[in-house]
Amino acid sequence: MTMRYKTLGRSDLSVSHICLGTMTYGEQNSQDDAFAQMDYAVSRGINFFDTAELYPVPPKADTQGSTETIVGHWLAATGKRKDIVLATKVAGRGDANSGVGHIRQGPRLSGDHIRRAVEDSLERLQTDYIDLYQVHWPERRTNFFGQLGYQHREDDGVAIEDTLTALQELVDWGMVRHIGISNETPWGVMEYLRLAREHDLPRIASIQNPYNLLNRSFEVGLAEMALREQVDLLAYSPLAFGMLTGKYLRGAKPAGARLTLFDRFVRYDNAEARAATEAYANLAQQHGMSLTQMALAFVNQQVFLGSNIIGATSLEQLKENIDSADITLSEVLLAEIEAIHKRYTVPAP
Repeated sequence: MTMRYKTLGRSDLSVSHICLGTMTYGEQNSQDDAFAQMDYAVSRGINFFDTAELYPVPPKADTQGSTETIVGHWLAATGKRKDIVLATKVAGRGDANSGVGHIRQGPRLSGDHIRRAVEDSLERLQTDYIDLYQVHWPERRTNFFGQLGYQHREDDGVAIEDTLTALQELVDWGMVRHIGISNETPWGVMEYLRLAREHDLPRIASIQNPYNLLNRSFEVGLAEMALREQVDLLAYSPLAFGMLTGKYLRGAKPAGARLTLFDRFVRYDNAEARAATEAYANLAQQHGMSLTQMALAFVNQQVFLGSNIIGATSLEQLKENIDSADITLSEVLLAEIEAIHKRYTVPAP
């Protein structure tokens, strides 16, 4: 296999078509597991790692930051920091009841919080710069994490301009090379771009949002922006929390799997999503491939994609996921996927 690479947005970052997601490190994966995964990913040509100050998931006070710490230990042990495009994230707005209140007593996207966050991330990652620093979710109350039915609220909190100005400082100080956003809306993308243009602030290189066969909402509004504005998608949850591996079909709850271990991950586990998954699984079988590889290959072929963020809890899963980079779905198969998509358009937003 020859790994493909792409320049991310208008940045100077050349990233592999497959990105290694790390959010299980420190929870479902030990440090030894994580080291083996990172070693293997690099051996397959992956040069792009994605993490966050929040990780591992589910977020808890006693494990917060463990993922970055493990990645930092690997970077120090291998001496490969210059070979890796390293991405992490600052947590968005949260209060005591949000599930992330243990981060700075409730994270915000103000200058003070962002400076503290990046300093802590740099220490855990054992590096003096981050290649791509991302806002994990917006400060304002809006549609993300599967929320539909936008309801306007005046309490926007910290203005995007203030957040972007704080990020400018990190770039000026050399702590961050480029910035990105995550879990954003079309309005949010255009506001970041407008402010950057009008106030000579850093331009976002990427948007990290969910994209998979069960959730193609990115195609409505954001896909056009990604292409026209050169803000590439970093697709997360390309396997929909593992639903699109087929391991949960017909109500199965395999031992050690995320949806078996944690009750909070219900976004892709509903009747319509299960029916759609079964339809896609049957289609993949008809074409002689695994559901996992068909689902990942579908994401890989999107023209607005910067990189596909894959995660795994075993080396066997990681190998299968990376192997999807070699698969090209035929026009016939893509048409059959579209037919299922028309029946189950957004089963899990």
